[in-house]
Amino acid sequence: MLDISFGPQVCGDLAAGASREWLVTDGRGGYAMGTVSGLRTRRYHGLLVVAGTTPAARRIGLVSLDPAVTLPSGAQVRLGVHEWSSGVVDPPGHTLLERFDLTDGVPRWRWRIGDVVIEREIAMTHGSPCVAVTHRLVSGGPVTLTLAAVTTWRDAHGERDGQAPPPRMDNVDGGTVVEGAFRLHGPDWVPAGTWWDGVYHREEATRGLRAEEDLWYAGSFTATLDGPGAVAEVTAWAEQLEQSPAPAAEIVAAARARNRAVVAAAKPADAVGATLALAADAFVVRTGTGPDVVAGYPWFGAWSRDTMTSYEGLFLATGRADEGRELLRGYAATLSEGMLANTADTGHVEYNTVDGTLWFLHAVDRHVTATSDIDLAAELLPALREVVAAHLRGTRFGIRVDEADGLLTGGTGGEALTWMDARVYGVPITSREGKPVEVNALWVNGLAAVSELAQLVDGDPGAAASLYPKAQESFRARYPAPSGWLYDVLDTPAQYPLGGDPHADDDALRPNQLLAWSLPYAPLEPDPAPLRAIGAALLTPLGLRSLAPDSAGYLGQHRGGPARRDGAYHQGTVWPWLIGPYVSAARRSGLDVSDVFLGLTAHLSEYGLGSVSETADGDPPHGATGCPFQAWSVAELLRVRQV
Repeated sequence: MLDISFGPQVCGDLAAGASREWLVTDGRGGYAMGTVSGLRTRRYHGLLVVAGTTPAARRIGLVSLDPAVTLPSGAQVRLGVHEWSSGVVDPPGHTLLERFDLTDGVPRWRWRIGDVVIEREIAMTHGSPCVAVTHRLVSGGPVTLTLAAVTTWRDAHGERDGQAPPPRMDNVDGGTVVEGAFRLHGPDWVPAGTWWDGVYHREEATRGLRAEEDLWYAGSFTATLDGPGAVAEVTAWAEQLEQSPAPAAEIVAAARARNRAVVAAAKPADAVGATLALAADAFVVRTGTGPDVVAGYPWFGAWSRDTMTSYEGLFLATGRADEGRELLRGYAATLSEGMLANTADTGHVEYNTVDGTLWFLHAVDRHVTATSDIDLAAELLPALREVVAAHLRGTRFGIRVDEADGLLTGGTGGEALTWMDARVYGVPITSREGKPVEVNALWVNGLAAVSELAQLVDGDPGAAASLYPKAQESFRARYPAPSGWLYDVLDTPAQYPLGGDPHADDDALRPNQLLAWSLPYAPLEPDPAPLRAIGAALLTPLGLRSLAPDSAGYLGQHRGGPARRDGAYHQGTVWPWLIGPYVSAARRSGLDVSDVFLGLTAHLSEYGLGSVSETADGDPPHGATGCPFQAWSVAELLRVRQV
């Protein structure tokens, strides 16, 4: 894997260290997350963040363990870092941070106080909401180590303040149980119980959200580290509270061994591939219903569009085909009226995507092609046939096949059904009502895939076989625009709300058209000319812009409050996942893409460490934004690098 490590220049610089985030996960949607410097910059940061009934329904328990070292001289040095609403950073423990590294996916810090050196490591138990934190004396001593347990118990998306009742604490052997929800265990527990008021989260401030909260100081653990090699261990867990997990050092060692095995199973070609394979592992989780995919950390849960777009990279490129098979079967069971369930992040299951189901057809086809899993093809063929039939009949939100050309149309006022689904005050920014280009590229691809799968198992393709040539011919005839690239949307009433031309077409230069050349059964033959135009206008070091800079409505900064960010989300903001379709299409057209990955490779050592961000500014220098750890960004980079 890549050597991701930082010395005093980054560790001791609060801004540099706080802009780089680490993540470890529990395989169920829970996580521990923070920054290199140790400063909590987000409301989402914590050492024990527990997934609920869905991966997105997370709650934060253990916030931090703040170390303080009592030296042989009797002097005490605090190594924690907190920023307060007063603007003060206290204590500034980052100034003593000598080194941070991410080795085999396990974050490690090294502080130096004279000749005393202390290392911290953090890991989680895979499959269980349990975090382990170890502190090892590397040199010097003896010293006394005190760890202040700072806690809360709240929804990860919110805050808790000191006006609320304090968390209930039930002290038990070796620690305490907080709110009956999670347990802390370690050496020489001394309960406390006071509010720390006005803790400040600078990233939430930049996102236009409430930046302050109050935290509960539950108590402290204390251990004497007599000499080099001595270890203090603390664990926190949120299930089976009456039982104790393995010692913290064993959990850390097990996590490191598992991470190595994950990488080995992926058979990476190089260090970057190994890093991406381990990054992919964070998104594959197991819930009560089977395998699933977390779309991004720290705030997303499962979204079918993201899951299916990511499928090849997360499962087929990493040696997880068996898990992938189970996931595909599970998602097939959610089909309703020919549509795949989109998400339950909002508290109820939603069927509001025109493309998620088409990505599902693609994922099944890619799985069978890669694994020769004829049994799965035969099992799912009836469901795939019904997807096509339901779109012929017409399904939710006006999604249906246009009998005139065999293309897929859809959308109703006030809805945004494609991946460009941002809203501001309930109004879609890019509704794309009509016939979006990527939707119909996926439709043609899906019809071909269903026909091929049926032939493979000597089954009935249903309407797919006859629809495929008609839809492909219509695509080739209708989407090329006089501009030299493809129309983004055909027949879009959203462009003419007062009843103008019923066949108005939108020729904005966007990346969606890449799927017309990149998919396995792409409707168009390779053509370098439009791809050069797309690359010149949209390609950046971190991916592709969602709109060309010279277009009306282009916004080059994806920053500010929620309305401003959502307004720019698909109006120029860079999306790293689009590097996948771009590279696939460019390779088919004979274009050189040897330098395309350089920016994203460098990006693995910034923002979300070892991973790829959700988005970036459209304008240079293309600073990363959005989720620091995003599934389809990792998956598509992994997929196209592996070829």
